[in-house]
Amino acid sequence: MSALVAFEAAARHVSFKLAAEELNVTPAAISHQVKALEAEFDTAFFRRNHRGVDLTETGAFLFVALQRGFETMSEAVGQLRACTTRDYVTIRVSTAVSSLWLTPKLAQFWRAHGDVSVTQIVSDGLQDDEECDLSIHYGDIQRETAPCEVLFHDHILALASPAFARAHPVTRVEELAQLPLINLEAGRAAWIDWHGWFGALDYRGPFRVAHRVNNYVIALQAAQDDMGVVLGWTGLTRSHLESGRLVALLPNRVETPEDFYIRLHPHASKPARLLYGWLVGKTRQ
Repeated sequence: MSALVAFEAAARHVSFKLAAEELNVTPAAISHQVKALEAEFDTAFFRRNHRGVDLTETGAFLFVALQRGFETMSEAVGQLRACTTRDYVTIRVSTAVSSLWLTPKLAQFWRAHGDVSVTQIVSDGLQDDEECDLSIHYGDIQRETAPCEVLFHDHILALASPAFARAHPVTRVEELAQLPLINLEAGRAAWIDWHGWFGALDYRGPFRVAHRVNNYVIALQAAQDDMGVVLGWTGLTRSHLESGRLVALLPNRVETPEDFYIRLHPHASKPARLLYGWLVGKTRQ
């Protein structure tokens, strides 16, 4: 179990050093645990290079599976706690928003409010979230009747790894359409796919979808592995762009038709209202 915990922290931070700081151990200990896990499964979960480490596709798959498993355990713990107390917060969120936006924000929140327990219920399906204090959605906030606040309005760029961008320089949308594209097929009609993105830029010609995935974290990892071009929601991929793990192939960007927003449920506890206000405030800074 300790090896899985070490791997999850290293994968989330994409850094053995930061994982070691979080778990209060040495980077060498994290490396040893990860190597033991790789030896057990006879596969590499990370690529080591002079700049640090990157997840392999297999590593990204295990990372997503572990996050779901940990969140399932957290949900079970949360349900048990509900029998005796309501001083914790439950928040329902998608895998992509949890991994790429919410979890880093919660790390900051806990530095200021370490006494507040937050349970993420991660789900990519359309499930009932009435038992949650908070929930994060992508959609039309005008349709909501409960208290809601926009977290961010996004734009979508065509992203790829720096190596892929150097090997496939393009200057026009028509040229981009001929490159291998990674398409997210998550069953969410509101999420823009390549057909919608090209259409928004008035391109109606053929394009080449080379890879189809049903998880956005895996789609981003495939792009980092030089497999092709992925659609990047700037609010979710900011760390990838700032670190240089992904770059924009063209300046063209498409504005998302809807918003990422947070819903405050009627029975939300006082700590939940605190987190709600904190998250909304962070987006306005």
